[in-house]
Amino acid sequence: MKPPAVKYARAGDVREAVALLTEHGSDAKVLAGGQSLVPLMSFRLARPSILIDINRISGLDQIRVDNGSLVIGAMTRQRDVEISDVVAAEVPLLPQVLHHVGHITNRNRGTVGGSVAHADSAAELPALVTGLGGELVVEGPNGTRTIAAEDYFTGTFTTAMEYNEVLTEIRIPRLPAGTGVAVEELARRHGDFAIVGAMAAVHLAADGSVDLIRVAASGVASVPLRLHAAEEVLAGAQPTADAIDAAAATVTASVHPTDDVHAPASYRRDMIQLLVKRAVAAAVERSGVSA
Repeated sequence: MKPPAVKYARAGDVREAVALLTEHGSDAKVLAGGQSLVPLMSFRLARPSILIDINRISGLDQIRVDNGSLVIGAMTRQRDVEISDVVAAEVPLLPQVLHHVGHITNRNRGTVGGSVAHADSAAELPALVTGLGGELVVEGPNGTRTIAAEDYFTGTFTTAMEYNEVLTEIRIPRLPAGTGVAVEELARRHGDFAIVGAMAAVHLAADGSVDLIRVAASGVASVPLRLHAAEEVLAGAQPTADAIDAAAATVTASVHPTDDVHAPASYRRDMIQLLVKRAVAAAVERSGVSA
């Protein structure tokens, strides 16, 4: 199918984008990489009245470290983040996660901010930002505000952003040197959205106990989830096989999957427990101590 006819405007800066969104109302859509929006338009699942193109706005494609956080401009291409030495040093989980996002062709065009703002609960980047305690910086007619990731995602394809706000930055707390990271997904094919996905970051103290742990899941609720209960089991503990099993066992009470054409809820619930176990165990092993 072909997308419906739509008006087009190119914003020169963020203020102009905000003004255009305010003028045209909630039927306007921001065009970044277009890897999610354009297919939706082609299938007539999205019918915006106007596209606000932000690709020419300067300053939204930076990668930097600021006050203990990795800061990624919303228009930064996913591939640029995937191969960045700064990203690999500060948040090594992020390049691993991006390897699972579509294919290189998609990542060459797709933006980090576009995936986050699209808010697909099966997508990897929203889960990572949520799991690592990230923040989203948005700009609207009343200025700039910062939203914690766990407050930003409010439902399937919905966020806490107002219709006339633009996502400008993603801020992710850096991980200590020596942190082990891992991503586990179940997908029909590489590059497909995961039916369920889990990711983990683990740092160990000198005595081998867990002094930092982050665990997240995708595809098991209407929003990406940080699995606090699993983290609480392992925080301060020795990451033995039994302890990892106990952490994974908490997952079924934390997730809220639904039935769909890809898998029943019961299958997703079983699989996420298994994938969390695998992700945490792999992260522990990669941190230098084998569970």
